[in-house]
Amino acid sequence: MTTVDSAAFAASVRGDAAAWDRDGAVPESVVKTMAHAGLLAPDLPPAAGGAGCTPAALGELCAELGGVCSGLRALVTVQGMVAAALLRWGTAGQRSHWLPALARGDVLAAFAATEPGAGSDLAAVTTSVVPEAGNFRVRGRKLWVTSGQFADVFLVLAKHAGRPLTVLVEAGRPGIAVEPVRGQLGMRAARLAHVRFDGVLVPPENLVAPPGFGLSHVVGTALDHGRFTVAWGCVGMAEACLRAAAGHAAGRVQGGVRLASHQAVLALLGRCLADASAAREVCARAAVLRERGEPDAVAATVLAKYVAARAASAVAGHAGQVLGAAGCAEDSLVGRFFRDAKVMRIIEGADEVAEQRLGEHALRWRP
Repeated sequence: MTTVDSAAFAASVRGDAAAWDRDGAVPESVVKTMAHAGLLAPDLPPAAGGAGCTPAALGELCAELGGVCSGLRALVTVQGMVAAALLRWGTAGQRSHWLPALARGDVLAAFAATEPGAGSDLAAVTTSVVPEAGNFRVRGRKLWVTSGQFADVFLVLAKHAGRPLTVLVEAGRPGIAVEPVRGQLGMRAARLAHVRFDGVLVPPENLVAPPGFGLSHVVGTALDHGRFTVAWGCVGMAEACLRAAAGHAAGRVQGGVRLASHQAVLALLGRCLADASAAREVCARAAVLRERGEPDAVAATVLAKYVAARAASAVAGHAGQVLGAAGCAEDSLVGRFFRDAKVMRIIEGADEVAEQRLGEHALRWRP
């Protein structure tokens, strides 16, 4: 996988993203194109069917896609989250069965964790996995499942005898009800769904890691991967909004004066540049630490997602001020990313949760 591949794909679909946002879906044909191009789970090792791309290359891919459509980036995120969890914690049989299919895009995955009473505190999930005649029954309702409308398999966080457990549930099994989510604030093209598991029967080989490992290990690995890709997607959003604002300011003339001639406008553009540049640098540092396998890589990833999401939100807001009415138009990229950026500050760990984790890291931090 190379940044040239992702850049070419992003350029080919850039003009369609506004329509996807209006329609509430990335078309299936585009998903298939991404899969055939090797853009899903590209960081899996070649032995597992992936391209073995580095964290930096994965980040650039997500920045390219994030700067076009958050739904595209979300596809890479959830596919990668499930793949990363299985690569690290799955059995040999699970890895050989699922990973090549995930890398090829033959199987599309979704991560089902959030519930009505369990958002930031995933330890509060009530979805259950109960033994039955050598198999297991899965019961519960999950909310805001990215790609939930078309996923072939769900990685579900549940509880077994009061202990966190993760289980793979194929979408074709009886007892699954998918409720499409439409009109949400952001990520409208990401095919979100609420999913009910009404006594879905699964075999024991679908359990991922022993009970007790589901949250701290399996979900922890998935969320770490998700934060990294979301962070880089936010870099792409911030840079896209900066380009839009700068282009508008350079070309817009009012009363015979170019908009970019106003000091206040230049100041806003300067803030946008500072925020977008800082986000890219923090994400690049996280990529380096992840490639090296450094102990601080997890904290660096939390920091990258926190900084980049806030940067995307700030730059989109400033860009909207520069564009004025043009930024409020139905198909405005800046308006779309303004909505998406707010969501980025909630998913994969809200700002406040990240601040607490970073504060704990600060107590041990040395320059």
